[in-house]
Amino acid sequence: MGNQYELLTLFTDGGFMMYPLVLCSLIAIGVMLAKAWTLWIAHRDSRKLLNEIEDLGVSGRLGEAITTAEETRGPVAAILLAGLRRLRDRGSEAQSDGKDIQKAIATTGVIELDFLERGLTVLGTIANVAPMLGFLGTVIGMILAFQAIEIAGQVEPGLVAGGIKVALITTATGLSIAIPVNIGYNFFVTRIDRLILDMEEGAQEVLGLIWDLEDRRA
Repeated sequence: MGNQYELLTLFTDGGFMMYPLVLCSLIAIGVMLAKAWTLWIAHRDSRKLLNEIEDLGVSGRLGEAITTAEETRGPVAAILLAGLRRLRDRGSEAQSDGKDIQKAIATTGVIELDFLERGLTVLGTIANVAPMLGFLGTVIGMILAFQAIEIAGQVEPGLVAGGIKVALITTATGLSIAIPVNIGYNFFVTRIDRLILDMEEGAQEVLGLIWDLEDRRA
């Protein structure tokens, strides 16, 4: 209860700049939770799926490979599914160079990458804006302090304490928001980079199946 009261007091003492700062923190928390869940789902079964598809592809069980990809969530599964379906649908058609399959994989890859990166712009913006809002609160606090001195006509610690308090609270709040958001942003970028590598590996796996099928037909 005491901690809750102290936080409420700090919020009140920080002035009106605390409202956009708290809004930034709430948005950041929501985006980070959603992004963490999305990337966990996306990465959870990717390595297992790649191994299963490789085994099924080597044994020529294309239908089972498609079913396995359909039953798995995530961008790697989407890449594999797009390529495997195109490989199945073309059958014994021409285009043995695999350009049609490469196009299907590339299109799906762009869509999945856009989905993975969704929300990163918001986090990057908050990481940059939150400290600026804090520094703006600092400027406002110093203005309030000098106004108090101007009205009183003399310098007393009690007159400037309120403005300096506003300045310190808003600065600390802005940095407290920006630092974890920045860490989260970099963490998510790293996880997405790993998923991109898995997606590329999945694309190469499908293209490898093309050459295997061509070799068998030859």
